[in-house]
Amino acid sequence: MKDTASNANDEKSGSNERYSSQNSHSSQRVPTKPSPRPTPSRAADDSRVIPPRGDYQTLLSYQKAETIYDITFRFAHKFLSKGDRTIDQMIQSARSGKQNILEGSKAGTTSKETEIKLTNVGRASLEELLADYRDYLRVRDLKFWDKDSKEAKFVRDLGRQTPQSFELYREFVETRSAEVICNIAICLIHQTNYLLDQQLKTLEREFLEQGGLRERMTNARIKYRNQQHPK
Repeated sequence: MKDTASNANDEKSGSNERYSSQNSHSSQRVPTKPSPRPTPSRAADDSRVIPPRGDYQTLLSYQKAETIYDITFRFAHKFLSKGDRTIDQMIQSARSGKQNILEGSKAGTTSKETEIKLTNVGRASLEELLADYRDYLRVRDLKFWDKDSKEAKFVRDLGRQTPQSFELYREFVETRSAEVICNIAICLIHQTNYLLDQQLKTLEREFLEQGGLRERMTNARIKYRNQQHPK
């Protein structure tokens, strides 16, 4: 049976979303009714110092990370022995993944650098949690799902539903074995990490193209002065 680590590329297909270069939140948002077309004055206003940001709760990466936290909290308390330090470690890794996506999203209003840094921290925390789930399966000689198994495909289908929440997985977490729950969590972490990788690429590109807050402030001030005192 293949180790789930070799299935990372296939797990990426668990989400069809792509991270838009137009707005670092837009492509992961849950679909909503189309917004009215902006007026010409607003559409042309691309020089705002503080760009508009989306609600972090609409980010698929955040929704999936929150679901992973909810699964991990229940898994750790149910299947790990009382007093096992791994309980706190797994829960803290899951929480760090979720919270750093949240904090990075909010920090992005004024600091692209901070958003990149915190998103990276969240990505690293989920990678650490992934290793813990793999370790649980490996040392107990439990089964890793093959990427082409019907179980893995089923979880990928669940991962395509929006919005993502623990309720999609509650029945399985409350009734299935530790082996099944581990594999579900592993699939979800792969999907979330893929989203975060795309998110980081876009954030880095936006930083190179637009700069940080200080550069936007300087450019906005120069533009304003030129408008007030045209040559």
